[in-house]
Amino acid sequence: MEKKDCFFLGKIVKKYSFKGELLVKLDTDEPALYENMDSVFIEVRDTLLPFFIESSQLHKSELLRVKFEDVDTEEDADALMKSGLYLPLEFLPKLEDDKFYFHEIIGFKVEDKNFGHVGIIKAVNDSTAQSLFEIDRDGIEILIPMNDEFISKVDKKNKTIFVDTPEGLIDLYLEE
Repeated sequence: MEKKDCFFLGKIVKKYSFKGELLVKLDTDEPALYENMDSVFIEVRDTLLPFFIESSQLHKSELLRVKFEDVDTEEDADALMKSGLYLPLEFLPKLEDDKFYFHEIIGFKVEDKNFGHVGIIKAVNDSTAQSLFEIDRDGIEILIPMNDEFISKVDKKNKTIFVDTPEGLIDLYLEE
């Protein structure tokens, strides 16, 4: 299984017991969806390896306490610390029409109500306080905040996101 065929589910952040249990910080708004998984892929030295789950339960709402098969000691657990957990893309829950996963919208066109065609989404920057569409307009990068007030419509069928940005926002990137 390759990373491009998977989505990031969370990261192992802490050991929980002396019996190899680990706490996973889930990267989701709905942790309960992932409470009863049978297996996950864990990134070990840049390779995704399948791990089977013996037991798991939510711990303090956003953490998942997990006992993996064959991870029975503190040393076993140490070897997995800070590793990322991944699941195949087909395990992502389906979303309503105007909601989307970041990986789904790469390559979508962006149309602004006043400006017109803005460009093509090449990435989503979610490392800032507010996620940003990274849009390519003929080699110029335009950043638009992924703000519900700016997004008018998401047309998945035609791979287009319609936005209504504040006047002048897009022009800031195009001035010489």
